[in-house]
Amino acid sequence: MHTRAKNLVLLTASAGLLSAALVSPAAAADDVAADPLAGTGVAAWNVVAFWYAQNKANLIAATPYDVETQVVAKHLSKGGPAADGKAGKVEPIGGAGSTKSKNVNLPKTTGKVFFLDDDKKPHWCTATSLQSKYRNLVATAGHCVYDVESNAATLKYWVFVPGYYQGKTPWGIYVGKQAFTHYDFDVYEDFDRDYAFVTVYNGLKAPHSGGPLEGDWKQVSKQEYDKYRSYGSYPWVVNNYTKKSGGKYYIWKFVDAGRLGDNVGGQGIAWNQKRVVTDYVFGYPSGSHPDGNYAYSGKTLKWCYGKTFGASAAAIKAEELLGIKCSFTGEGSSGSAWMYKYSNSTRKGFLNGVTAAVSDTDGNDRIDTSLSPYFDGETYDIYKHAANLWSGSIA
Repeated sequence: MHTRAKNLVLLTASAGLLSAALVSPAAAADDVAADPLAGTGVAAWNVVAFWYAQNKANLIAATPYDVETQVVAKHLSKGGPAADGKAGKVEPIGGAGSTKSKNVNLPKTTGKVFFLDDDKKPHWCTATSLQSKYRNLVATAGHCVYDVESNAATLKYWVFVPGYYQGKTPWGIYVGKQAFTHYDFDVYEDFDRDYAFVTVYNGLKAPHSGGPLEGDWKQVSKQEYDKYRSYGSYPWVVNNYTKKSGGKYYIWKFVDAGRLGDNVGGQGIAWNQKRVVTDYVFGYPSGSHPDGNYAYSGKTLKWCYGKTFGASAAAIKAEELLGIKCSFTGEGSSGSAWMYKYSNSTRKGFLNGVTAAVSDTDGNDRIDTSLSPYFDGETYDIYKHAANLWSGSIA
């Protein structure tokens, strides 16, 4: 069930941190749509167990998500996206220190989000850690959170893994708690608003890479044990990670990995910027071009660089998009981070877009353009609401 936020939370940036103050309901609050992902610790624990089961078999087997990603796009010289107020930025936090390199230093804030869609199979998109009060916020494409195929609300078993590579989760796995997007995307699937901000719990790490060992079990009450075993659609996952011994009850004990922003940093965010700016795009493209040429494996983080421009895509009813010349294929690149004023030395910058779709604009059967919603004041309203919400630990 979709709910609309009733209060706005104003955030002000000072020394890279956010302070918050509740204000009375305002018109912009109607733009915020909120949906739960894993609303309880038990639910979140079950999500982690699903991805870690059988030595992370579901993570490794996940395929790139390609729902409605390849579209026909038009370059707009007039019209298209426009600012709805003053330009603004929130500063990034954390991240790597100064490093000189002739190559592009990739951000460790970017990773993959994993989920199940209506086909009950595991998929992934690209996503990025953002600055927030509790250092617990992730940005991605709206269609990487909301199921636009079946209209069955949110995608299931949603987690973020920064720096993911072939089953490795170097900074842990972060379960989504609550998703926020623009009401027009949530309800009307308006792809001009195809972005989402997700609060995540503290990360969890498995005690080791294999299945449970004797030292990994956490004793719990019978009530908690029964509640855990009764949750979810995948009881075989629960059965693998629960046991009774000597009249006592146990579940497999994961290790608290801490807050996302403390571990990998958080990018800033920018809104109402000029339509033509220079951006880097970071993502995990996968698959082939329309002509069959195999371009990207999806295993490693890739980047594009160039100037943005106004664009539209009638097939997804999007008239106020940004475009950038980029050869990323659609599979897996959904949610890729568009970084404004990205610093190669600090690996930080300002998110001002996320890839919603890709296009072959010259008709040669090669993808040449990535498309993003334009981040305006309404985008900032969604962000600042999510950026003030606490998630906590589930360990």
